[in-house]
Amino acid sequence: MGVLSTLMRGLVRGADRMSEFTSKRGSRTHNKGRGARPTGLRLSSGKFLSVSAMIPEFVVPNLEGFNLKPYVSYRAPRGTEPPLTAQSLFAEVVAPQIKKDFEEGTFSKEQLEKYGFEPTQEGKLFKLYPKNFVR
Repeated sequence: MGVLSTLMRGLVRGADRMSEFTSKRGSRTHNKGRGARPTGLRLSSGKFLSVSAMIPEFVVPNLEGFNLKPYVSYRAPRGTEPPLTAQSLFAEVVAPQIKKDFEEGTFSKEQLEKYGFEPTQEGKLFKLYPKNFVR
């Protein structure tokens, strides 16, 4: 039984070493913090210079007269809408416009930019094809 108990102790101790390192696991002087970003810079002299652009600003709308509550019960039924895909977005937004123009006789293959089609990716920050195409 000695081998089995040693093996179990090793598994348990290994799992303990792999647990999340929080501020409670360090020494008395250790302060890990909670992941908040600094709102300024620490200078070489040891002083802290507060930068107003780094201080987060929360924009909260006025909710006077708003009837809904911020709580959703866990007993509420799950949503029935399917997840949004490119095909469903095209079918809901672009296809009716193309169908309407086709029935009116104003549809033209040369004017696809009117429906959001982009023939080239020039000037885009993230080009979709062919540079970033998964090979």
